[in-house]
Amino acid sequence: MIGDKPCPAGGGIRRSTMSDVSAETLLQTEVVAIRDVVCDGTCRHRSAEECAHSAHLVFPYRGVFVRHLGTDDAVAEANQVVFFNPAEGYRTSHPVAGGDACLDLVVDDALLRELAPAELLHEGATTAFRPQRLRIDARSQALVALLRHSLKRNAAETLEAETLALTLVRRAIGERTSHQAGASRGLQKLVDRAKLALSADLARRWTLAEIAAEVGVSPVYLTQVFRQVEGMPLYRYQLRLRLAQALDLLGRYDDLTALGLDLGFSSHSHFSAAFRQAYGRTPAEFQRSVRLR
Repeated sequence: MIGDKPCPAGGGIRRSTMSDVSAETLLQTEVVAIRDVVCDGTCRHRSAEECAHSAHLVFPYRGVFVRHLGTDDAVAEANQVVFFNPAEGYRTSHPVAGGDACLDLVVDDALLRELAPAELLHEGATTAFRPQRLRIDARSQALVALLRHSLKRNAAETLEAETLALTLVRRAIGERTSHQAGASRGLQKLVDRAKLALSADLARRWTLAEIAAEVGVSPVYLTQVFRQVEGMPLYRYQLRLRLAQALDLLGRYDDLTALGLDLGFSSHSHFSAAFRQAYGRTPAEFQRSVRLR
């Protein structure tokens, strides 16, 4: 473990005695430490205050949790990277059943400063990020899956894994490949309620009216606000969440048609085409590239 204080659900530093969380170290070098952290989410309400010892970049790839930083809440799911700064108190909760799983990266401090755009960092000797989170692109999602699957199956040598990790960090926080929400806290909270509704049942074929009713606004207003905050339409955001879940589940399915249908796609061709458009290869090709089958 990287320290002895509690960690975020899904990342950071957590006492090993806490039975709802398991953490597996996948790589530990002078350049980067990578852990696969799984939380069963049995505690639905806010946790006790926790903090990290160093800057963590946490990439959720399954499920969802909420990180509470003062009065600012952040919904953490597979379209986001969440930043945990050293000595910054926070709480976590799991309003949606099922827990979460995340890839947790700690990069050498000097290298992280070299990778991070200056406008994302607080001034000072300690490396700390200004935003709580950034939206990552599809390529970053694919890198999370490629890195995790390769390390868990011993399919990547250390040099390759370190290079993939730095590429992931560079892309996840890059000016052209990430997105920081540019809206008021009130509008962000509204969008986060929509995200929680989607995350509660990714396979459900929602209608716009149903999601708007869950959030408590009109369909027109929801579509306008969601695009304003996230920079993409609501339906595309849901599609990206489904595809990220596919990246996680590819190692468990022999029948890719069943996987697509289980995730709410209308057919295998629909699933395969959407996956290829997002990640540049079909689900079967991705399976082969990381030796999942």
